[in-house]
Amino acid sequence: MDREGGSGGGSCYYSVLGLRKTASSADIKAAYRKLAMKWHPDKWTNNPQVAGEAKRRFQQIQEAYSVLSDQGKRSMYDAGLYDPLEEEDEDFCDFMQEMITMMNSAKDDEGDSFEDLQRMFQEMVGGNAVRMDRTAHKRQQHVNVAAGRSISRR
Repeated sequence: MDREGGSGGGSCYYSVLGLRKTASSADIKAAYRKLAMKWHPDKWTNNPQVAGEAKRRFQQIQEAYSVLSDQGKRSMYDAGLYDPLEEEDEDFCDFMQEMITMMNSAKDDEGDSFEDLQRMFQEMVGGNAVRMDRTAHKRQQHVNVAAGRSISRR
């Protein structure tokens, strides 16, 4: 299930719970309880025509609540990065939540701009790649010297 109508019911987690994106944790919990009570499959066992639909809706409600009630998953979902089918990587979720928080605060503060944060991120990622490339080049030089080959400079 995604914002664009992916799996399941074809609607976003917020609309499944009847909420706006700005909903508080208390709003999410209250909406979940109300809808879970209404669509719980045990409530519909006497009406087989509705039982299948109730089970489907209840599963959607549970999935929406499991994401929106977890701040890390919710941040990833709001940023369009959450994939319910992908195995959860807690470190990546923490990293992305921190990046999202930094970017949101950059919008509010007069300090670092979004471009500054983007540049810092590129330096972090690019800096490691450059460092790793240099290390690999030095290792190759040592291998070449040990093998008796001449070293050519780039």
